[in-house]
Amino acid sequence: MAKPHVIVIPYPAQGHVIPTLELAQCLVTQGVKVTFINTEVSHNLVTNNCLDKDGFGGLMQMVSLPDGLEPWDDRSDPCKLALSILQTMPLKLEELIVRINKEEESSRVSCVIADDCLGWAIKVAKKMGVRRAAFRPASVATLATILSCQKLIDEGIINKNGIPLSDEMIQLSETMPPIKPQNLAWACFEDSTITQVFFKFVVQTEEASRLIERFICNSCPELEAAAFSMYPQLQPIGPLLARNRLADQAGQFLQEDTTCLTWLDQQPPCSVIYVAFGSSTTFNQTQFEELALGLELSNRPFLWVVRPGMTKETATGYPDGYVKAVGSRGRIVKWAPQQKVLARPSVACFMSHCGWNSTLEGVTNGVPLLCWPHFCDQFQNASYACDIWKTGLEFEKDEEAGIVTRIEIISKVEQLLSDKTYKVKALEIKEKVTSSVSKGGYSHRNLDSFVQWIHKNDADAKDEPDFM
Repeated sequence: MAKPHVIVIPYPAQGHVIPTLELAQCLVTQGVKVTFINTEVSHNLVTNNCLDKDGFGGLMQMVSLPDGLEPWDDRSDPCKLALSILQTMPLKLEELIVRINKEEESSRVSCVIADDCLGWAIKVAKKMGVRRAAFRPASVATLATILSCQKLIDEGIINKNGIPLSDEMIQLSETMPPIKPQNLAWACFEDSTITQVFFKFVVQTEEASRLIERFICNSCPELEAAAFSMYPQLQPIGPLLARNRLADQAGQFLQEDTTCLTWLDQQPPCSVIYVAFGSSTTFNQTQFEELALGLELSNRPFLWVVRPGMTKETATGYPDGYVKAVGSRGRIVKWAPQQKVLARPSVACFMSHCGWNSTLEGVTNGVPLLCWPHFCDQFQNASYACDIWKTGLEFEKDEEAGIVTRIEIISKVEQLLSDKTYKVKALEIKEKVTSSVSKGGYSHRNLDSFVQWIHKNDADAKDEPDFM
């Protein structure tokens, strides 16, 4: 009997590719054939970094499609990349499906699982008569604001281009933390043009939600009960982490420095501040130096991920004599195996931008968070950690200086680590979330149900109504 063949496609950003590739690997372990699509640039990065290409048993192929930009174009420009994807990739995906179905008659594409912000991929699948599922790699709380965008327009909170018109706090549910309109995932950019471009993806997500048959999410009710209550049709299957399969994480764009694990193992239990701000957060030089001094003056060991391009300047500069001053107490690496880092007993807390992957990795390891959100969903994620789960503290900028000062950094580190309540809460959340993804848990059962749905033959699927 032929195995079901699904196409899985993430948005081409580090935080989207990692959980989507983890989903694909979970499907492969359940006997599903997967064609995983990246843009050409993302494909090269992923396949060159920690991907066991021979471990899929012939059930997963990694393919690439052009994003429409030239090799020398600046892909850090979010508007240029997003618009180019919208103009180029729908036709390329359609051509790929036609080619697969022609070349693999016995293993035709039976389902497309697309990142929920890639509404165009769902529309292509609908056009071609292929079953459709959306995957939410980020928080459901942020998805709730996206699915409520028309309501926000009707109430005069945002205009039709997604630009905030009001300063009034948004409260979608009594048990969800409020959010400033300016901190909406698509509206937190200084450039209104970027807001309008990303709002197009928001609108596509809302439109595509009416065309899908399943909507799976990288979260669980133990973390976001109120958001799931608002949209009971959403299926939690997370947190999707390689550790659930006792495997190594794949999907990294940068080469991991595993030597930091040996250094961590030499540190006392619950002593190290782990500092990492994801793959796209940038600081100006003044803020970078203030962070460096805050870590130095904390008088605690720290592991700090300083990736290339982390500062807006051409070269990242530390304060004079900094490396010598911190000595062996500070370890600085370009990229770290984060899931393994956070599992180390020596890690006391995680200073993070609060991207959803990092938030989940902190939560599932029972590590308290020092929250420093910058854009998109990070503000809502930080609110959950600080106000709902009570596992973290958020830094506040000095209004006059416009930066998070070294004094603020030292103060919040001491407050978090001197109050054992944060660690207790973090361990409580860890236990609940771990139970959900373990065999028999709620997320685990939902993932099994989703796999069973994929295995259903096409004849059974034709009569199923659209999802929403």
